[in-house]
Amino acid sequence: MTDSAHIEPVTGTSETERSYGVDEALVRACDTAMDEGRMEAVDALIADLHASDLADLLEELAGDNRRKLLDHVRDQLDPELLSHMDDVVREDMLELLEPAEVAAVLTELETDDALDVFEDIAEADQQDVLERLSPSDRALLEQAMTYPEDSAGRLMQRELVTVPKDWSVGNTIDYLRQRAAVLPRDFYEIYAVDDERVPVGTIPLSRLMRNQRDVPMDDIMLTELRSAQVEMDQEEVALMFAQYALVSAPVVDVDGRLVGVITADDIVHVIQEEAEEDFLRLGGVQEDDFYEAVLDTTRSRFSWLLVNLCTAIVASLVIGLFDAAIEQVVALAILMPIVASMGGNAGTQTLTVAVRALSMKELTTTNAARIIGKEVIVGGINGLLFAVLISGVTWAWFGDVQIGIVIGAAMIVNLLIAGFAGVTIPIVLQKMNIDPAVASAVVLTTITDVVGFMAFLGLAVLVLL
Repeated sequence: MTDSAHIEPVTGTSETERSYGVDEALVRACDTAMDEGRMEAVDALIADLHASDLADLLEELAGDNRRKLLDHVRDQLDPELLSHMDDVVREDMLELLEPAEVAAVLTELETDDALDVFEDIAEADQQDVLERLSPSDRALLEQAMTYPEDSAGRLMQRELVTVPKDWSVGNTIDYLRQRAAVLPRDFYEIYAVDDERVPVGTIPLSRLMRNQRDVPMDDIMLTELRSAQVEMDQEEVALMFAQYALVSAPVVDVDGRLVGVITADDIVHVIQEEAEEDFLRLGGVQEDDFYEAVLDTTRSRFSWLLVNLCTAIVASLVIGLFDAAIEQVVALAILMPIVASMGGNAGTQTLTVAVRALSMKELTTTNAARIIGKEVIVGGINGLLFAVLISGVTWAWFGDVQIGIVIGAAMIVNLLIAGFAGVTIPIVLQKMNIDPAVASAVVLTTITDVVGFMAFLGLAVLVLL
């Protein structure tokens, strides 16, 4: 390795160094080498990178250098690289590859990873790629595409190990040795099946290796199986893994036959994906657009900002109803954002907890009334505390005790409503088959703004005028 391409091992002493991924020094070195056309230095820099780390490097490079490096590595492309890439960067990579090259990559990947890559191929090219696959690989991909998006059928891998339920430990070990070339790369459990390929038990590898050859598999297999149906939502599968501390789970079709397996590494991706999705949607962003072009990002965010504009107009119309009062008491214009802001923040706290509880199946119809009651009480207590605080501040600020009383009363009303709305809005939206993570925030903000302005300005008219 040349001096210019030498990368010091990670020691944890620098803020830019990581115990995984790539650091800023490597990104800058690659950028500089490509700008200067020294591709041999680039080869030295990336030679020892894991496929996941190389994917991180590609994501951090600027557009032109990213495509230059993508084109440079295509001749010795590690199939795993595509499975680790961000969707947008992967689409750029796939545009550079010929259908035959893509087909060769898909053949080397496990079925679940191959499906992820295949879904990002331009629709116009998908058929060309399918025609270059072997009949068996093509059939697997085509069947997987028939399952609902984000289902266990899309998530599972077809590579798994099954044995007849009447085998012994010795039969199983011999089978594994004889079939080593075609076994999955990594597996943790072996599934015992009956003549109809219905799973009847699972044997962890640790149990298999601790027993003598003549021990029947019936004696050591675990018969309490936690299976996922092919159409089961991936979020439900993740909850099942968490509930029962599973390492893997069989996937069965409508007839109960074993068709695939989902492993813990798949679930890690699901949990990350679902968490990111909810986080982005709470912020009004439909999907991760970090690597999208400027116009695409602008277009995707415009619609949500338009919705927020409409709700802001509604709040302004409420203020307009009290324009005469605001003209007479200027302090009202200064103070009214405080009530709306406190209600919005309090409601967002409740909303965040409620959306998370819904996704984790912790908030249900049986405990909804109790949770709503709790949040209303919390809102009321906080409302009283902040009412006392803001009333004192207002009195000291404007020298008018009546304005202090008005804003304190409005604070109590708005925080009570915020606690109630923060729980009920997600529940109602879910009943209407609307994703609470998408629509809850804008509905809540509208309610707390309208109630806050109405309570404060309405009480001001009654008390002051």
